Amino acid sequence: GKFMTQTPGSSHVRMAIDIAISLALVSLVMVWCLQILRPFASVIIWAAVISISLYKPFLLLRGYLGGRQKLAVALFAALGLATVLVPAWLFVGSVVETGAQFSANLESGEFHIAPPNESVKDWPVVGEKVFVQWSEAAENFSGWLEDNNQTVKAVTTALFSKLAGVGVGVLQFVISILIAAAMLANAEGIAAGMRRPFNRLMGDKADEMLTLTVSTVRSVTVGVLGIAFIQAVLGGLGMVVVGVPAAGVWALFILILAIAQLPPLLVLLPAIIYVFSIESGTTATLFAIWSIAVSFSDAVLKPLLLGRGVEAPMLVILLGAIGGMIMSGIVGLFVGAVVLAIGYTLMEAWLRSGETEAVDDQEESLSAEG
Repeated sequence: GKFMTQTPGSSHVRMAIDIAISLALVSLVMVWCLQILRPFASVIIWAAVISISLYKPFLLLRGYLGGRQKLAVALFAALGLATVLVPAWLFVGSVVETGAQFSANLESGEFHIAPPNESVKDWPVVGEKVFVQWSEAAENFSGWLEDNNQTVKAVTTALFSKLAGVGVGVLQFVISILIAAAMLANAEGIAAGMRRPFNRLMGDKADEMLTLTVSTVRSVTVGVLGIAFIQAVLGGLGMVVVGVPAAGVWALFILILAIAQLPPLLVLLPAIIYVFSIESGTTATLFAIWSIAVSFSDAVLKPLLLGRGVEAPMLVILLGAIGGMIMSGIVGLFVGAVVLAIGYTLMEAWLRSGETEAVDDQEESLSAEG
């Protein structure tokens, strides 16, 4: 009989085994779900970021439309799609048009390059080499193309691969905007659902951390990414108007630089030099003025768009943007910056709260001893 009786030790072992099996099954299901959602993760996260960032403007739009929710959601989706598709159509269209015109002229033998100005020699570091290569191409382009066949092929392949990546990125943005519109249509329910995991994980600090997360999303999205997007669009439009080749690719470089808080002039200055080499003085001067204004427009945009400073350091945002872009392409550029900023801000708040609690406990023990 004593062998059939369950001892306290054996009941504890059985309980531990039951807990371990339950945790293993829950973990397996969670990992499986995450694996299924991984291809869509960046799109869904970016949709959530858009809906959080634009929730207050959406409420204003809904109020302006007399509280008609469906109409406000439809108008939000239309404006969002236009914001993405119009610049994409302009930039990618300009690159495709330039490539098609180049191919047609090359096949017909009508392709000619204007010879460079003598001022090209004065360009720092690369001036002499660029002048020699440009002059050779202007005199006999077919011969120059044969001599530099491998280089031209490599550059062309890289350019079209970038264009393909931009196309996928645009599609991801379109899907994100549609998902964001659906989230805004059910914003109250989603907000209540978000509070539940925060309450479960963080207890009394759930509301504080949730508020901090939302404020970080809005400050990074509007104060960094929004301004960078505006600068990239304005700089790209200027390059499209004056006929800079592959304006969409250069606009993407402007976007990356602006997210890193570096001046877009680093990209626009070579474009200015190029335009001065091929266009009249008036056109080139106007483009130079426009480019300088775009590069320094953040000084005006930040006070208008950003109510307070961004919590995360710019290095964190830059690393998040670059890492996100490597992982998920164009959308990852935005998602990575926001997610890493959120992680940094929450970690800092958690560490700070731990230090505060430690100081409070120390003060209580000292007062008790006293």
